[in-house]
Amino acid sequence: MSKLNQEERDILNAFEAGELKRSKGADKIKKEHQKYAEAMFKKDARINIRLSSNDLRRLQKKALAEGIPYQTLVASILHKYVEGRLQESNS
Repeated sequence: MSKLNQEERDILNAFEAGELKRSKGADKIKKEHQKYAEAMFKKDARINIRLSSNDLRRLQKKALAEGIPYQTLVASILHKYVEGRLQESNS
């Protein structure tokens, strides 16, 4: 576990002592964020692509190392790319 600063230790101690209370509207905010997450991860379209067998094997190996199905890895890579969070490396 990483080292906590004083504020983080105080929050953890208050949580463990049962001293924290939910803020007003917490349930509503939680439901809204659950809707956002469901919409983001909703998979409602199918695509077919052709890859070299070498690329597919390498994807499968990486997915196995991550402990996820390779289709999930491919979907994650594509999602990060369209969101602008995937940077091309110079290797």
